[in-house]
Amino acid sequence: MRTYSTTPFGRRSLSLAMVEAQTATRDFAAKPDASEAVVHKWRLFRALTESKGAIGITDRALSVLHALLSFHQETALTLPERHSKPEGEGGDDSSPAGIVVFPSNKELSIRAHGMAPATLRRHLASLVDAGLIIRRDSPNGKRFARRGGGGEIDEAFGFDLTPLIARAGEIENLAEEVRAENRAVALLREKITLVRRDIVKMIETGMEEGVSVALTASDGAEIRDWEDLHNRYLALAGRYARNLSRVDLEALARDLSAFAAGIGKLLEIHVKAKKTSANESQTERHIQNQTTNISDLEPSLREGRAEPPGPTVDEPEADKTGASRAKPSDPKLGDRGAVAPKTYPLGMVLQACPDIGDYGKGGEISCWRDLVDAAAIVRSALGVSPDAWSQALDVLGEHDASIVIAAILQRGDEIKSAGGYLRVLTAKARAGEFSLGPVLMALLRGKTAKVARERKRAG
Repeated sequence: MRTYSTTPFGRRSLSLAMVEAQTATRDFAAKPDASEAVVHKWRLFRALTESKGAIGITDRALSVLHALLSFHQETALTLPERHSKPEGEGGDDSSPAGIVVFPSNKELSIRAHGMAPATLRRHLASLVDAGLIIRRDSPNGKRFARRGGGGEIDEAFGFDLTPLIARAGEIENLAEEVRAENRAVALLREKITLVRRDIVKMIETGMEEGVSVALTASDGAEIRDWEDLHNRYLALAGRYARNLSRVDLEALARDLSAFAAGIGKLLEIHVKAKKTSANESQTERHIQNQTTNISDLEPSLREGRAEPPGPTVDEPEADKTGASRAKPSDPKLGDRGAVAPKTYPLGMVLQACPDIGDYGKGGEISCWRDLVDAAAIVRSALGVSPDAWSQALDVLGEHDASIVIAAILQRGDEIKSAGGYLRVLTAKARAGEFSLGPVLMALLRGKTAKVARERKRAG
């Protein structure tokens, strides 16, 4: 099979990229062992699909190439053996023959799933520019083959697939690089997911156990509470996106790992401190347990509600005889006494349950007393009976019961019966099976996910 023409027909110009591709293909075909090269066309096409970004072609152009490959009858791409030139032609006595397919535009469009003629021509041009095929146009621009006396193809005009054989090694290497890059990105994303999960769980544990916070951030700022720590985590997690490059993912994984290590250090210090406390006298441990868990013991301390509450961490007042002096109770609360010690920052509660703010004085909540008053209003609006609310106050305390009402309000239509739900939580708290930490963290995660979805839709 002879293929002489290498310049495009009609108004299409000959570019230097075409000349480069033709030269490289000619040099490859001129090698003595070129005819021994065998390439599985569909394996090569798969490698092209994986490395299309590096080569610079689109998926539509690949569809056209797939159609062109289907016109080659054999599964393997191999160069025909060289044949002698006709007498009287100059140059070498032999010329390498290419692999030329010559479908009409109509047949090519059908195999390309009905692609429009203009779109077909555009993607054929992109394949030529990428050096994956070579145009071998006839004098009149038609694609056909001229057969010899023995029935074999003597001359063919169409698209030469020889560059695919010449660049098979390069294409396979590019595909392997892409696979390695994808594996690395997938591992980084897995690492980020695991570290984010670790951070959330450690923050929940730190809040539930009342671990003290003393960290220095990467920007030199001092972190003194879990609310600030959680906000910094949200800022870090907000950098995560589906279109991040490998470099950005590595930087994010590094920052998250350092952040997780800092929180883990806080928990380790707390555990060591507890072990040290366990070695002290029985009396001292008893005093520590009273101070730390006074909010859990509050229902038993307030039985009958006639006696004032005992001393707390925030109210260390005593007279000379050692008897404690309770602060006067709030007139709005009757004989319930002061609000219990705070185990969760008010800012975190309002961030997790922003809807409760609409029921505060002037439409905002600036202190814990505002939250308690707003919860009393919301309780009635949600249809929670006075008996259910009274039990919640006795078991959870005013502080935690108000947070639970705020969380129920935030979840809205998800909870059909607010009173029944509150009774269930109260029963769990009475049995020691309920903690507010996971509730607040779940609301915060849901809010973060909602913001991310809105940003994605906006972008």
